[in-house]
Amino acid sequence: MSIRQADVDYFPLIEVAGSAYQRGKLHGCAVPERVARSARLYRQLLMRQGVGAERLTRLALGMRPIVQRFDPAYLDEMQGIADGAGVSLADIILINCRTEMMFGHSEQKLVCQVLEGGGASLAVLPEHAASGRLMHAHNWDWRQECADTGIVLRMRRSGGLPDLLMFAEAGALGRHGINSAGLSVSGNFLSSERDYRQLADVPLALVRRKMLEAADMNAAMKILWRTRRFCSCHLMLAQTGVDRVGQPFCDVANLECAPDEIFWLAPQDGLLVHANHWLCPVARGKLRELGLAANPDSLYRQRRVETVLQQALFRGSGKIDWTCIKNVLAEDLLDAGGVLRKPGGKGDAPCATVATTLVDAAAGTMWIARAPYQSRVFTEYRL
Repeated sequence: MSIRQADVDYFPLIEVAGSAYQRGKLHGCAVPERVARSARLYRQLLMRQGVGAERLTRLALGMRPIVQRFDPAYLDEMQGIADGAGVSLADIILINCRTEMMFGHSEQKLVCQVLEGGGASLAVLPEHAASGRLMHAHNWDWRQECADTGIVLRMRRSGGLPDLLMFAEAGALGRHGINSAGLSVSGNFLSSERDYRQLADVPLALVRRKMLEAADMNAAMKILWRTRRFCSCHLMLAQTGVDRVGQPFCDVANLECAPDEIFWLAPQDGLLVHANHWLCPVARGKLRELGLAANPDSLYRQRRVETVLQQALFRGSGKIDWTCIKNVLAEDLLDAGGVLRKPGGKGDAPCATVATTLVDAAAGTMWIARAPYQSRVFTEYRL
């Protein structure tokens, strides 16, 4: 049954199961208007940069062999979404592979500039969490129109494979989320002089999805390490659970990814924060930072979130709760560019914080606020 969405204050939850094609078709049938809106957004963005409609379709369909080689089931799922939503396969590939499909073309530089987003991720280890469980949170800053294309997918998988709970744009195979093995993934934009110089093995969106399907953090990292990327990115990867002898465990890492190299950072004093600039000293010595020219407020967002979390450890119970995290991720400054981004801020693109996501992977729960610059109402989603 189609879910009609007109300026509601939550992202619709879509439950899918069955074969890859069946999962995709359920996705497309549930939110056809949102899928069409996603495709229209990216077609219009690319056409404004001089990529004509027919050529755009050819470029998208040219990605089929790359997706097929990485995982044939992903192409089946995309076809299912297309059939369910009544759009073309090229539209669904565009939503999932929009940056990578422009590699080697004259419009590449301009196109990639309008397809880059931002945000901030944080993690609090259990010893500092009021709940006693790992806390993982994320602001996704991107085109404000995506507040009306976002969905949450709950995917039931057979054969003992972890189930997934993911935030995504309608038509996409996933963006960030958790699985039933206690794994969680979020991602932010980074930029360096190495970007857009080599063809990627597979689009980054599909790498994130494959990582989220992994049974543990080690398997997820192996997926990342064995793929070349088209451009830089940051991923915060975490896992929480119980080991073979019944002892609780958790781990989290910042993974700063250049197209051909990966740098990592571990928590400091039980906290981990990342905005949209390189932090690893090794990376900063080897790469040229390009993102701060467009988003200098990343420095403030990084420092502000770290400061608020550290200060919370010296007040009251000395623990960090979800209220503290909600408050810092919603902080807005008129001039300096706050942690939360509102539409109409600095820059040419109408970007804003599309979603704030709070993750308790041990409880199999996410809370997501749609367009938090309008409303700080969080909707609960459970595995």
